[in-house]
Amino acid sequence: MDSMTTAHQVASFLLETQAVKLSPEQPFKWSSGWNSPIYCDNRVTLSFPYIRSYIKQQLAELVKTHYPEAEAIAGVATAGIAQGALVADLLEMPFLYVRPEPKKHGMGNQIEGRLLEGQKVVMIEDLISTGGSSLKAAEAVKAAGGEVLGMAAIFTYGFATADENFQKAGLPLYCLSNYNALVEAAAAQGYIPESAMGTLAEWRQSPHTWGV
Repeated sequence: MDSMTTAHQVASFLLETQAVKLSPEQPFKWSSGWNSPIYCDNRVTLSFPYIRSYIKQQLAELVKTHYPEAEAIAGVATAGIAQGALVADLLEMPFLYVRPEPKKHGMGNQIEGRLLEGQKVVMIEDLISTGGSSLKAAEAVKAAGGEVLGMAAIFTYGFATADENFQKAGLPLYCLSNYNALVEAAAAQGYIPESAMGTLAEWRQSPHTWGV
């Protein structure tokens, strides 16, 4: 299955599971501080076995295709933990996950699992917006002695900010689906009313200033 077909199939699954929420009148507030008329919660797909399996298989294919030297899989907490564990299990690779910051009790770990010095790691993420938290997790793995090959994610909004951040970090990013595929699928299926298309286009052009 080619990447374009996969992008639209994943987008259709996100709509089918109602992982996508639209609220132009009462925008969602992201962790980055941006306002958004749309919210995508890919964790919902975990409750649907056949969709969960498809996403797992496609993420595993990304890893095998783009990171053939991978030796371990790391999930980015929290949404990337389950996805990463599924992929690691399918590929029969070691798994670990990375917290946003070290625990404030116990061992004080930021990375859970066994990371070997120099181990080649692929990060698994649920969704990419600005890429800030994802790259912070990758830096934690590097600081602990791992070699991060890159990242694979289910969905990206495709913001220029994210592209720039990943380029600066020198890390490749591959995603199963994207914002354009999602909007196309939503429009085709009548999921998003025609009246909302203008709002989504306006937000997409300048997400950091929209609704401010």
